[in-house]
Amino acid sequence: MNRIKEVLKEQGRTQVWLAGKIGKSQGTIALYVNNKLQPTLDILFKIAECLEVNPKNLIESQQRGRKAGK
Repeated sequence: MNRIKEVLKEQGRTQVWLAGKIGKSQGTIALYVNNKLQPTLDILFKIAECLEVNPKNLIESQQRGRKAGK
């Protein structure tokens, strides 16, 4: 799972803006933000660079929200 949608919203940016920045279609970006398709590591790093965040901040842990030890 990724957090691209949340980061775009936090920054007031649009999917169209991101698509233009990384050279992908808005449809592809929509798939990324809705977690229907995961970007390659290369694309994830490009997205992180455009959004000026650490790539780790775009990745949601599958353990998020679970209690430790379970």
